[in-house]
Amino acid sequence: MATLQDILYKVHLQSVNGNTGLQVTDIQIDSRQVTAGSVFVAIRGVQSDGHQFIDKAIAQGAVAVVCEAFPAALKEGVTYLQVSNTHEAVAYMAHQFYGEPSRKVKLVGVTGTNGKTTIATVLYNLFTELGNKCGLVSTVQNLIAGEVIAATHTTPDAVSLNKLLAQMVESGCSHVFMECSSHAIHQHRITGLQFAGALFSNITHDHLDYHKTFDEYIRVKKSFFDHLTADAFALSNLDDKRGTVMLQNTPAKKYYYSLKSLAEFKGKILDNALTGLVMRVNDREVHFRLIGEFNAYNLLAIYGAAICLGESSEEVLRVLSMLNGAEGRFDYVISSTKVIGIVDYAHTPDALENVLATIKKLRKGHEQVITVVGCGGDRDKTKRPIMAQVAADMSDKVILTSDNPRSEEPMDIIKDMEGGLNSAAKRKTMIIADRLEAIKTAVSLAGKDDIILIAGKGHEKYQEIKGVRHHFDDKEILRELFGL
Repeated sequence: MATLQDILYKVHLQSVNGNTGLQVTDIQIDSRQVTAGSVFVAIRGVQSDGHQFIDKAIAQGAVAVVCEAFPAALKEGVTYLQVSNTHEAVAYMAHQFYGEPSRKVKLVGVTGTNGKTTIATVLYNLFTELGNKCGLVSTVQNLIAGEVIAATHTTPDAVSLNKLLAQMVESGCSHVFMECSSHAIHQHRITGLQFAGALFSNITHDHLDYHKTFDEYIRVKKSFFDHLTADAFALSNLDDKRGTVMLQNTPAKKYYYSLKSLAEFKGKILDNALTGLVMRVNDREVHFRLIGEFNAYNLLAIYGAAICLGESSEEVLRVLSMLNGAEGRFDYVISSTKVIGIVDYAHTPDALENVLATIKKLRKGHEQVITVVGCGGDRDKTKRPIMAQVAADMSDKVILTSDNPRSEEPMDIIKDMEGGLNSAAKRKTMIIADRLEAIKTAVSLAGKDDIILIAGKGHEKYQEIKGVRHHFDDKEILRELFGL
């Protein structure tokens, strides 16, 4: 319980009609969840506009409504508050309602196109091993000191997120590591939170269905760093061409990591094999279990963040050398006939290229690389032909298949992908819309030491078709086909 007035701290009110001194029981952005004493915040979403459900929320017991435009008729006994942006308002309100939880932990946000999940997950595991109670907010799962809380978005909505952070505080967490997607930044889901630090991994072609232009995508990511406080740290990838741009206007303390240039956290790959990475990190040589150049960057980011958070270099490297990566990120199994199967979440052209480049470096001789890849429905269509082109350029055989088709027809998505293939690429490409059959075919085509990459879904345990999620786990299927 809190008074409405208390939770409106920092909210820019344009107009008020009613009493702000009343007690409220919770904050809701979904009218179906409203009960007696709720504040209902009307959010304009991609699918629907919460302003259409104001009357329904009041009928269910809402005592206050926050909106961008007052309804034509105002009901007696209900407080109406007008703001310019309800996304922003609900974030500030939720942070206050749940007792400003981000101020009671060391909250670290990770943004960038690729690497967010691995960096956040390994930071969580590292700090847990170092003896801290930690929280994790990620695409794969949310964790509170080892307890799994199901994840629905990369970053939850502002109310769910602050509630989750409050649970983490209550459980005694000292550190929380969180993926911060561009959608979450743009939709103000993380507005009002106090970050101890923020990391930037890289930026490539993604989410242009949402952001429309690449410049807008960059601007949104950069705004995260612009809003940090002077006592926070900002850590960026110096080898990404926008790595310095990200930190241009940040008031936070700036740090960089790099494999190619001088930086506070400098790495050099000495060996890259299926047994892991051997790297020089600053002046220390370390063997890591994670594989590939992209993970070398992730490890440097993790190491740098840990040092910025005050941990000992020696201890951080010791523990990091024993840790595995995130589920569904270069996750591999080997069959009894020595076929290597790799499951990876790569769902952007750049991520796919990184994984295939890593596989190329791991090849010892003439092993075939067979790539099974699809693209998600109702998402950025411009990357579809590029994904197919990357797969064909860097593989011996390609099978184009379904990912999560959602509301689209699988064959329409595959035809978009096929548009990126020239005649030579088409000759080594097969089209099998059924993902299970595509994986079975890849396994039947593979011989000893061949490498199968199943890209796009990684950790996901479902396939979404026409609004229904069916159980589907690439790694589980691969293990069954390998007889493991």
